[in-house]
Amino acid sequence: MAKTQVGLIGCGTISGIYLKNRTRFETFEIVACADIDLDRARARAEEYGVPRACSVAELLADPEIGTVINLTVPQAHATVALAAVRAGKSVYNEKPLTLSREEGRLLLDEARAQGVRVGCAPDTFLGAGLQTCRQVIDAGTIGTPVAATAFMLGHGPESWHPNPDFYYQVGGGPLFDMAPYYLTALINLLGPVRRVSGSARASFPTRLIGSEPFRGQTITVNTPTHVATTLDFAAGPIGTLITSFDIWAHNMPRIEIYGSEGSLSVPDPNTFGGVVRVRRAGEDGWTDVPVTRPYDDNSRILGVADMVQAIQTGRPHRASGDLAYHVLDIMHAALESSEQGRHIAIESTVERPAALPADLPAGRLDD
Repeated sequence: MAKTQVGLIGCGTISGIYLKNRTRFETFEIVACADIDLDRARARAEEYGVPRACSVAELLADPEIGTVINLTVPQAHATVALAAVRAGKSVYNEKPLTLSREEGRLLLDEARAQGVRVGCAPDTFLGAGLQTCRQVIDAGTIGTPVAATAFMLGHGPESWHPNPDFYYQVGGGPLFDMAPYYLTALINLLGPVRRVSGSARASFPTRLIGSEPFRGQTITVNTPTHVATTLDFAAGPIGTLITSFDIWAHNMPRIEIYGSEGSLSVPDPNTFGGVVRVRRAGEDGWTDVPVTRPYDDNSRILGVADMVQAIQTGRPHRASGDLAYHVLDIMHAALESSEQGRHIAIESTVERPAALPADLPAGRLDD
């Protein structure tokens, strides 16, 4: 089977790991890099040996490119993804899928009309750690899941990120920046969410940048920086998710799943590996679960590889646009709940993505 030719749009920081990992899979090749800054595209192409650097318009006009990786800033996700779809190409976005529900629905509807696919990060739920957790739950090791907790707590990126302003604008904040990892992991483990309630606030009106090149400049905060969310899953479990840029220190777990027969400790959903632990009812301590699956290192591009292989074989892909839209729907509902003082019913739904087979060698995602 011929390799799918892929183009990458958006040559910022995150593009490096995608380009580094592209050679781990034999089903596709990245043949072009594009960016609004053509010099940046040229630099990335030269650094990673990509054959061509070009403008976004040139990449989208190339009939040989069948799939686009969209690594632009969140504010451009919808515009670039729609342009790719309308050019007859499948597209894989960095998270979030789009900024608004309306943009997300339009993108998915347009893709269906064009007969192409939409995928979206995060793909960390396909990594060794979270797939091992999926196996634990599906095997009934902790019985029937009844509850979950998840915490993403820190004090924001302004101390280290070279240009942190966008984290504090609409479409940023801890919810839109980091909750996609946590929500995608929870949906993979427990299924879709039917109802949400939330409380949100911007605790501090400004932030002081401590990193170069903008050290000492002040950011005006225009989005909530602490969001507490209750998730009612369609299958019954009740989840608690707190995301915050307002916390200096804590002792909370990343994610824990509580079942009728025990508890599961889930590794950081922003990584692919990590330690998986189980403590069953009546036991005195936690037991490490062996993590023997592939993709326990930083394997970003795994979702792209899965989508490409799914297109080639005709199966559903796992890091899908429908999954990312459900996550987007939940995040907006959390903020709406806080503003309106009521539960918000989630209109979208999605099936749990198929688990990766346990015995596949690295580089393969199909039996």
